[in-house]
Amino acid sequence: MSIVSDELEEIFRRLLAHFGHQHWWPGETPFEVMVGAVLTQNTNWQNVEKAIANLREAGLLSLSALAALSMEELAEHIRPAGYYNIKAGRLQNLFSMIEKHWDNDLDYLLQQPLYTLREQLLSVKGIGPETADAIVLYAAEQPIFVVDTYTHRILMRHEIISEDYDYFQIQEMFMDNLNEDAALFNEYHALLVQVGKQFCKKSKPHCERCPLAGVGGVEELIPC
Repeated sequence: MSIVSDELEEIFRRLLAHFGHQHWWPGETPFEVMVGAVLTQNTNWQNVEKAIANLREAGLLSLSALAALSMEELAEHIRPAGYYNIKAGRLQNLFSMIEKHWDNDLDYLLQQPLYTLREQLLSVKGIGPETADAIVLYAAEQPIFVVDTYTHRILMRHEIISEDYDYFQIQEMFMDNLNEDAALFNEYHALLVQVGKQFCKKSKPHCERCPLAGVGGVEELIPC
């Protein structure tokens, strides 16, 4: 077993012991997960929850209902998520792809092989790797590791990666050193989000209380 494998397993063990199971993604249906993955771009989850609540209260949380809205109507419903005009356009791009290539059969799309599904999602304007992979992992329940800002920050501060590691290098590191298991990738990503939000903050990390203190040989960190 490599040093990286050992470190990644130690991180997971500590975070699971500290936070417990996260039961992510917080969406009631695969479609809701897809919408949430787009809405969470450049905002926090609390704002996304408000936008999702707006859609649910209006009876709009279905592909047919949202696809029937004008961009202006959709933007108004998702306003709490921020950048609502941009995100409305991205959602409409996603809906158009599902209609054009999959005859609005969302279940069939999500049953496609992992890299076929991922390629389809990445073909949508406004859907990047993190959003696409969140849909693959959390909506389709297929094993791909989602990398976000928290992941990069935590691994860099613990000297497991260097600052210039990109999305795909980090993703490859996880997928090469962990069992290929959707449930594991789901739990691991959710736990990294928790430690990033609560301890490994951007400007004022709480290193002394962090459950990852000592991982990578780093006891106290200087904020990036």
